[in-house]
Amino acid sequence: MKPSEVAKAMGLPLRTYEHFERGSGRMTYARIRRFGLATDCDPIAIVATLPLRSPEFALNTADNKLMTIAMAALSELNDELGADIHFLSSPMLVNAFDRLSKDLVEQVRKRDQSAELWIEQQSAKLHGAAFRRPGQAPG
Repeated sequence: MKPSEVAKAMGLPLRTYEHFERGSGRMTYARIRRFGLATDCDPIAIVATLPLRSPEFALNTADNKLMTIAMAALSELNDELGADIHFLSSPMLVNAFDRLSKDLVEQVRKRDQSAELWIEQQSAKLHGAAFRRPGQAPG
């Protein structure tokens, strides 16, 4: 998007948006959220780049909205447990998040492997078919 398009979508004058983009303008969560809505990215991931020290995080999670989903899940946990949330010990949380992280990594790796295997198999079929004479059996 052009800066003028983002500014318009955020309801800001272009000059104000340019200051915001450079980080020299007033930085509020409301503005970051409007930026997220205007650009279809995850505003919570933008905020998370500061403690993570990784601006790439916001770019990498713009489409899947990882941080918004994580915060929504934590909000549901808070609603469900209320004051009992304090019974979640640090070791319990570390173990739970560690298991979740490992499971997500495994799912992504399996997805990559199965996609590569599928492409390899389909490619072999296509290339094999290209080198067979009409009516010749595969093999």
